[in-house]
Amino acid sequence: MKAFYYLLLLAGTWLGGGGVARAQVPALTLPALIQHTLATSAAGQQARAAREGGYWAYRAYQASYRPQLGLAGTVPNFNRAIIPVVQPDGTTEFQSVRYNNSLLALNLSQNIGLTGGQVVIGSQVQRFDDFIRTQKRYNTQPFTLGLTQPLGYFNPLKWDRRVAPLLYQESQRQYLEDREAIAQRVTELFFDVLLQQVNAAVAGQNAQATAELLRVGRERYVLGRLSQSDLLQLELNLLDAQQAQTQARLDAETATVGLRTYCTLPAEGATPEAGPAPPLAVPTPAPTLAVVPTEALTQARQHRAATLAFARRQLQASRAVAQARGTTGFLATLTANLGYVNQAPGLRESYLALQNQQQVALSFALPLVDWGLRRSTVRTAELLRDQTTAAVSQDQRSFEQTVLTQAAQVPALAGQVRLAARADTLAQRRYAITRATYEAGRLSLTDLTLASAAKDLARRNYILALRAGWVAYYRLRGLTLFDFETQQALAAE
Repeated sequence: MKAFYYLLLLAGTWLGGGGVARAQVPALTLPALIQHTLATSAAGQQARAAREGGYWAYRAYQASYRPQLGLAGTVPNFNRAIIPVVQPDGTTEFQSVRYNNSLLALNLSQNIGLTGGQVVIGSQVQRFDDFIRTQKRYNTQPFTLGLTQPLGYFNPLKWDRRVAPLLYQESQRQYLEDREAIAQRVTELFFDVLLQQVNAAVAGQNAQATAELLRVGRERYVLGRLSQSDLLQLELNLLDAQQAQTQARLDAETATVGLRTYCTLPAEGATPEAGPAPPLAVPTPAPTLAVVPTEALTQARQHRAATLAFARRQLQASRAVAQARGTTGFLATLTANLGYVNQAPGLRESYLALQNQQQVALSFALPLVDWGLRRSTVRTAELLRDQTTAAVSQDQRSFEQTVLTQAAQVPALAGQVRLAARADTLAQRRYAITRATYEAGRLSLTDLTLASAAKDLARRNYILALRAGWVAYYRLRGLTLFDFETQQALAAE
């Protein structure tokens, strides 16, 4: 507790350096900084954009299964030219034409996901105006029903029905993982700055203490109670402490730039409203979680995007094989149309006395000699599918091992924080006793130097232990998308 209280005092240094005039600025906590970064940073905006992209891609997939109503036409289609006209006796005459041929069609189409075909219901009207002969004609099709059915072709609708929902769910889960990854990165940067601030504060205190020891040492040297070698060592210690203080300040400023950039904190003095950046508050230890590794793995399998990605990758590999088979070999297309049609000089007359219209066509293509092209194409896709299956299997094992390892490390890291806090307290007390004993002349300078180094190391180790605990906390949340503190699955806002 003493160590923690002391660290709270050290947190009074600023993101950009210390200052007495800034003491009234509220300290910036780790949760507040994470929320600020999620809301305003480029990483947070990219995560939201990726999630929305997945949503609209899924909407586009859904729309492909719904009826599509469209209006198409060519209005006007005027032409004035001299064209060759073949006569009944086989000769060609060049005649002047001036006409307008307009077309307007209304179509309702529906894709058939099971077979990959398409049904079209339509109606169209065509008007032809001959301006040279002052004639006009209408050609109308009040109702047509058409079917286009590929035979042997690759059916993308069938595979989209299996892949698209996985992609959508994966994008929503990935958004949660991205948020936890951002929280983890902010935590790392936060403690990087905090550690450098502690280093700067410790270096400043060491320089001040070393200067005081040098002053006392000079007095003792005059009295003959200190050797010249120890006095020179004190002077050298002061120079080293001053250099360390300068370097620590530079390191703190460098770490602060990275934190400001990633978290979109305004640069100090960038705007009159920005003001100085608040100091960093030393976080309490991360929540102590009683996590069973097998339970963590169960939650990860249930909520992580990777679980969906494994199934989706295998489906896409199988899709590539089906596409290779569906674009080579025997391919055919069945086209059928029926409806009513008529033509007349007037629009109204063209809808009277309608005539039946039927059309059936089967077009096909069959390669007779392809020199193994189809076999090579299909075999290549099958080998890629096998590679994907092996890679997915390996990724699944790595995924499971990562979750189990991380879950097992959480309790150990909590114990590390407690030990580091106790070591920090003992090192502070030992240094205080050692310094008092040295000033009384009962210890050597070497003992004091060792006690000071141990004090500084214990201080840094405590900050590093806090860092490791909080990083592991957010990493476990990101690996499982489950909050073991509240025993609830993570949910997007």
